[in-house]
Amino acid sequence: MVTTGLMVRLEAIAGKEQELASFLVDALPLVEDEPETVAWFAIRTGESTFAIVDFFPDQAGRRVHLEGPVAAALSQRASELLAEPPTLEHVDVLAAKLPGQSAG
Repeated sequence: MVTTGLMVRLEAIAGKEQELASFLVDALPLVEDEPETVAWFAIRTGESTFAIVDFFPDQAGRRVHLEGPVAAALSQRASELLAEPPTLEHVDVLAAKLPGQSAG
């Protein structure tokens, strides 16, 4: 069951859109090694706008993820890829449908 999540909005520097997209794709193996990250999505919402949306069983799982390798890598590369600091929103899950689980 998931109870909490994150939405991280990212705006690429002009001309760095593909580089940011590649960074996000390359981050997947890092997230796959995080057992408390139940679901993780890297999405493109516009020409230069991206987001990461991920979900955790509890706040401890979210905290571990925020202290993990993807957050560290993004922090290291933010000045070269991002036009502005990421917008990070903590969210609470009201209902979810995940493989192998019933809704609710």
